[in-house]
Amino acid sequence: MGVVAFPHFTLFTTLVFNSLSNSIAISGFPCLGVLLQKLESPALRACLKVPSNEGVLVRKVEPTSDVSNVLKEGDVIVSFDGVRIGCEGTVPFRSSARIAFRYLISQKFTGDVAELGIIRAGEFMKVQALLKPRVHLVPYHIECGQPSYLIVAGLVFTPLSEPLIGEECEDSIGLKLLTKARYSLAKFEGEQIVVLSQVLANEVNIGYEDISNEQILKLNGTRIKNIHHLAHLVDSCKDKYLVLEFEDNFLVVLEREAAVSASPSILKDYGIPAERSSDLLEPYIDSVRPDEATDQHEFGDSPVSNSEFGYEGLLWS
Repeated sequence: MGVVAFPHFTLFTTLVFNSLSNSIAISGFPCLGVLLQKLESPALRACLKVPSNEGVLVRKVEPTSDVSNVLKEGDVIVSFDGVRIGCEGTVPFRSSARIAFRYLISQKFTGDVAELGIIRAGEFMKVQALLKPRVHLVPYHIECGQPSYLIVAGLVFTPLSEPLIGEECEDSIGLKLLTKARYSLAKFEGEQIVVLSQVLANEVNIGYEDISNEQILKLNGTRIKNIHHLAHLVDSCKDKYLVLEFEDNFLVVLEREAAVSASPSILKDYGIPAERSSDLLEPYIDSVRPDEATDQHEFGDSPVSNSEFGYEGLLWS
């Protein structure tokens, strides 16, 4: 009995056909948003009170996934829409083969609901899971094709994105930031890694002109959630100084009134029509609900370990 790989080709072609015929935007492949572990060890199954030779262990649940409302770390998923999941993470396929459990998810569409059979602390129960695309902390594509940007006293800020990484040399991005881009999880929808991409040299920013591709963490002590939040903090600041905190405790301090006064001449000198992209002209609305994970020390800083990718396509499902 063999284990076979599965392509996304059928689902992808269906999505493309629907988008062309009905003008439906392709939003991505749905997922559960959980990190899983096989349960091939009899001792591990016994410890988790799993009575049969089946199931996969939930190691981690993505905060932005819908199943964060119904699944917990330590749950064991034993069935998906009534199909039993083997302890090696596979399900029956055709007559005699088995295939990775993710195959069942790949047959779903965004917005579909799946019934999960789980064992929690030895008790069997069923939960409903809404499937939707994974929320990427660093997006693969930029909506409308134009990146958001904010210029403060010649300091150019923009959200980190895969197109930006592609334009820059990886050495200039830096290993720490690149690792965050590749492996960090979003804590909430709307979270971004905001970077100071370059500095437009001017007297007001003297001493900082060589900084590039550095993540800004705080403005005057407040953790940055996304670039719109940064623009809001700058606009609402009444302090004498703008204190910008970057990775590894690097500080940039600007006199606020001087920064505001210098901005028009900097824009004129560099031929830039506006200090910010048009999307940042809209009023800022906080996207973080009180019940969402908002640990100030963890925004954009939850890299997965080396064991959390690869592994026969089972781990992140």
